[in-house]
This record gives sequence, structure tokens and C-alpha cells, in this order.
Amino acid sequence: MRLYDTARRDVVAFEPGELVTMYSCGITPYDAAHLGHAAVYLTFDLLQRRLRDLGHETRCVRNVTDVDDDILRKAREMGVYYLDLAAEEMARFDADMVALGLLPVYSEPRATSAIADILSLIGAVLESGHAYESGGSVYFDVSTFPTFGEMSGFDRPTMLRLAREHGGNPDDPNKRDPLDFVLWQPSLSDEPAWESRWGAGRPGWHIECSALARRELGDTIDIHGGGRDLVFPHHECEIAQLEAVTHKRFVGHWLHVGLVGLDGTKMSKSLGNLVFVADLLKEYEPMAVRMALLAHHYRGDWEWLPGDADADDGAARLERWRSAPPTGGDDGLAAVRRHLDDDLDSPGALAALDELADAGAAVAAGAALLGVVL
Repeated sequence: MRLYDTARRDVVAFEPGELVTMYSCGITPYDAAHLGHAAVYLTFDLLQRRLRDLGHETRCVRNVTDVDDDILRKAREMGVYYLDLAAEEMARFDADMVALGLLPVYSEPRATSAIADILSLIGAVLESGHAYESGGSVYFDVSTFPTFGEMSGFDRPTMLRLAREHGGNPDDPNKRDPLDFVLWQPSLSDEPAWESRWGAGRPGWHIECSALARRELGDTIDIHGGGRDLVFPHHECEIAQLEAVTHKRFVGHWLHVGLVGLDGTKMSKSLGNLVFVADLLKEYEPMAVRMALLAHHYRGDWEWLPGDADADDGAARLERWRSAPPTGGDDGLAAVRRHLDDDLDSPGALAALDELADAGAAVAAGAALLGVVL
């Protein structure tokens, strides 16, 4: 199997051991799952299916960011308790993922379940000399980590721009360097707070995932990723704060999924230009929606077509495959394996099964490896 690795900026051999450990950054549950979410988790699902087909055991952890600026702001606007909001949205999210046929994850830990682990990790970062206290917060000092920025490959102006776009607050006067990032911060009066030796407060976003990944999978994991918008600052910061303590390589292979757009702009909760999975499932079979997502290579950005034309195409393809004989030959399995081993080329796999179906050959086994139930 060959996969694109963000850190090496190339398609390289992916050769893990018998057990493959995987961490996929999960949702912040303050709104329903949209197609951008679904595209990320479907990619990890597809990878797991092929790895298991190859004989590997997979452990995929997908966290829940149930305390951060976004969910607290939304709960405040709605006048509800933030964990009640999280519970409601997680129930909707889980139902959507089950409908799309995603394999169950190994674990789905919540950030609020790991406060003790987070506090311990922050303490270790401070003791190692890679962090400092200022203005009631604890910050990671990027000047102490010479390889900061190597995974993303971004220059300093780009990192500053992205930090500002993703809540990094480069203008915080308490920072020594605008790129320094928060590990622990005081809570506002209406926000949850936990006691710590640096005062009552709550964790920063990045430290949550590092602590959860380490707790669930160990110091080094085989593959880690999420949407391409997480490359910086989130994943770059995860590397720095954990490797500063462990002195071990945190991630063997970085997998990032392209962004899904609508009307020329990336789908995002902040912009509100979203296509929700739950809404599509009211109009289309779940497998048609899965097919619509598989028609796009995981690594490229793409646009959801007006009028849900992608879903229409998925439904048509589903009927096309269902019209093929139920069994015969290898049912397209060899072709699907070949395409998935080539950087998870799901569009190529779909095209190969189309050809077989049109020629009157069976495609059931190949479809099953793609997670498509005919």
C-alpha cells in the first residue's frame, strides 16, 4: 500500500506492523455532521477496511472535542449546558456515521474525560523547559522546538495567518512569540473550570488531542490525520508539545483529507454553508450518499454539486451495480484492492466496478470492500 504523507509531501510506502494504530481528529459537537466531516471519517473507514483485508488489526481512535471555544460559545448563545449540547449532537453524529456504514471506532474519548492526563502532560512540558506561565495561562514556547513547522512546511507568515484564522490569537500580549500556543487558560465566569497548579481554568485545544492520543494509543502512532485545515496549527502543535516530552516520533504517517466546498467556499460551521448528512439521508439511501463521497479522491478539494447532483449520481451507480449478477469471478475484488493500494484511489475503484457491471460481471465483493452494501 502507498499513501500520501503530508510530512514527506509525497506518496510513499505505508508498511505498518500487524497492529495499526490510527487517530482521526473528531468533531466539536455543537452542530450536526456535514459532508466535510463525513469525507474525513469515510477515508479512515476505507483505510481500515483495506488494512483488515490485508490481515492487519486496526485500532482507530476518534476523539470528541467537547470543551473548547466553539462549543462553549454555541452553548452560551443557546442558553444550554455545554455537555448537554455535546450529548445531543454526538447522538446525531453517531447515527449519521452508522447509517453511512462506517466501522465502529476502537474508542471515542472525550476531552473532558482526560483532564488528569492533560494536566500531567502540561506539567511535563513545563518541566522540560518548553513552556512558560504568563498572564494566568500556560503557553508552549515554539523557540525551544527547532523543528516547529516542518510537518506542514509553511513559512512563518503563512503560519501566522493560519493561526489567526483558526483561533490561535497571535496578538495575545501575554505571548513571547505570536506563534506560541496555549496549553492552559483561565475560564470565563460562565465556562467550566478545573483546578490546576496554574489556577482554575480549562485546556487549550491542541493539548487535548495529544493527551488523548497518548492515553489511548501510546507515545507513537502509525497514522494520524483529519481534514486538511488541521495541518496547521492543530497538528503541528500536537507534534511539538508531545515530542518535547517523549523525545520520540509522535506520528509515522500523516493523512489529511481535502476540503468539501459549496458555492465556491469550503463548508464550515462558522460560515453556515453546509450540507448535512442527516438531511441527505431523508432523500437518499445511505449507500447512495456513501457512493457520492467515494467518487472523489480523498486528497483533493472538491465541490458538492448544486441540487445534490452528486447524490443522484451515487444513487444511479448503486442501481447499476445492483443490476449486475450476484456472484461470479472475483466480484471485482482484485481491481478494488489494486486501486485502494494506490493512495486510496476510490474513484478508480468505482470506475473499475462500473466496467465490470456494464459487462455483466459481478461486483458484490469489490463493493463490500468499499463498504457498499448492495
